[in-house]
Amino acid sequence: MSILSGFLYPPPSSAFMTAMTAIGTGALAYFGLSEAWGKHLQYSKFWNAGSPPSGKQIRVSSRVGMLLLYTPALVAAAAAFAVPAVVADDRCRLLALALALHFFKRDLEVLFIHQYSGNMILNSAIPITLSYFTGTVCMIYAQYVTQGVPGPTLDLKVAGEVLFLVGITGNFYHHHLLSKLRENGDKTYKIPKGGLFELVICPHYLFEVIVFIGFCLISQTLYSFFFALGTLWYLMGRSYATRRWYLSKFENFPRQVKALIPYVF
Repeated sequence: MSILSGFLYPPPSSAFMTAMTAIGTGALAYFGLSEAWGKHLQYSKFWNAGSPPSGKQIRVSSRVGMLLLYTPALVAAAAAFAVPAVVADDRCRLLALALALHFFKRDLEVLFIHQYSGNMILNSAIPITLSYFTGTVCMIYAQYVTQGVPGPTLDLKVAGEVLFLVGITGNFYHHHLLSKLRENGDKTYKIPKGGLFELVICPHYLFEVIVFIGFCLISQTLYSFFFALGTLWYLMGRSYATRRWYLSKFENFPRQVKALIPYVF
C-alpha cells in the first residue's frame, strides 16, 4: 500500500467500504473470467447464449434492458448534487459530474444511437445494474469521506479530466460507427470498420476503461482504483469472448485485430 500512498487518499477506516471494495472488485473479476470461459452475461450478441428454457427466464427488449443498466447510476450521480457537502468539495463535485455525464451519455446512446436486434435476459441485467449503481454511490461516498484528510502527494485531477473526456469521446465515436452498420433496419452482424476497429474489435470497451481510469484519477481513492481495475478485468474477458465470436462467425475476420488493447491483447 505504501507504493500507492503518494497516488491515493488513505483508505477510510470503514468496514462497509472495505467490504464494498472487495465485493465489487471480486464480482467484476469473476464476471470477466466467466466471459472468457464462455459463460456470458446475456446481452448484446450473447443475449441468447446458453439460454435456459423460455419459461424459466424473463426477457426484456435490449433498449429497455440497457436503460435499466445505466439509469439508476445516473439518478444516483445526479442525486449527489442535493448533498451540500458534495457540492462544496471540488473533487466530490467533479467526480459526481463526470459520473452523471457518463451515464447520461449512455442513456442518450441507448435512445438515439444504438440499433438493437435481440433481447436481454433480466437475470443478466440485474448484476450489471447493481454494479454500476453501487459503484457510482460508493465512488462518491469514498470521495465524501476524504474531506478533511490530507490529499495525495500527486494531484491528478486534471489528468483525470483529460482521460475522462478522451474516453467519453472515443466511446461515443465508436458506438456511432457500430450504429452505422445497421442502417435502414438491417439487423445482421458485420465486421466493424473505421477508427480503432482496424486494431481491436472492442475499441468502445477500451475507451470505457479510459473513462473509469479518468474517474480514478479525478477521485484518487482506493475504491475508485479497484473499481477501475475490476472494470478493466471484466471488459478484457468480454472483449476476448467478442473476438472469439467474430472469429467463429466470419472466415474473413482479420486475425491481427486484437480484442481490447492494440497490438497487445
